[in-house]
Amino acid sequence: MKRLGLYFSGTGNSTFCVTQFIRELDGEYRICSLEDVDAKELIKEADEIIVGYPIYYSNIPMFIKDFITQNSDLWKQKKIFLIATMGLFSGDGSGCLARLLKKHGGIILGGIHLKMPDCIIDVAILKKNDLEEQKQIDKTVLKIKQSAQLYKNSTPPQQGLHFFSHMLGLFGQRLWFLKKTSSYQDAPKINDKKCIRCKVCINVCPMHNLSTAIDGSIINSSQCTLCYRCVHTCPKQAITILGKKVIHSPSSLLKSNDSNQKNDS
Repeated sequence: MKRLGLYFSGTGNSTFCVTQFIRELDGEYRICSLEDVDAKELIKEADEIIVGYPIYYSNIPMFIKDFITQNSDLWKQKKIFLIATMGLFSGDGSGCLARLLKKHGGIILGGIHLKMPDCIIDVAILKKNDLEEQKQIDKTVLKIKQSAQLYKNSTPPQQGLHFFSHMLGLFGQRLWFLKKTSSYQDAPKINDKKCIRCKVCINVCPMHNLSTAIDGSIINSSQCTLCYRCVHTCPKQAITILGKKVIHSPSSLLKSNDSNQKNDS
């Protein structure tokens, strides 16, 4: 059986969780990003797909919505398990993507919600220290192992897929922040005084949203999918999305884990 670990990850959370989950399973597998050039071909070849992605305001990123709808023929009769990652809460993070995939013929096997270090590092209230983040990651790794065992026993978790979860996600967050998640955003904001024109943000943006103006400054094209990758990779903390300044550094623990995964693969 050919299994594919497929992910979209702004800052490493979903990459980490999908990699951990699929390594707990038996049999042949591949792991790739939705951004990889061979992603479509790997989806076609796969029998089962483990899809990991972040949740923003109880909704899925526009990048993922577009990829699925623009490649609707890829999902017909594909068996799919969903891994939704989040900093705090989603309600029906797995259900959001499940409904879209079902519309295009996908067969949903189940889903789980996993808490990870929050990618939003320009809002002070979401700050956690390294010890708190490590505890959260440890809990998540344990949940991944337990969920993968259930998956292997043909009883995959169904978290976020029920009617009550749908209502919780809809009225808990999604309706109130629909403008932020139903279209691409006019973001990020670039602090010209801090920016050193290194173009790292331009190179990492999955939407090709950032470019260089005639005067050398970095500008956006209002096509931001809120992944926060540019904020996390800017060496001078010159980029923000929701807040006015970067309050704390990206999770050093997640960076370390992500590096270990790349070294192992």
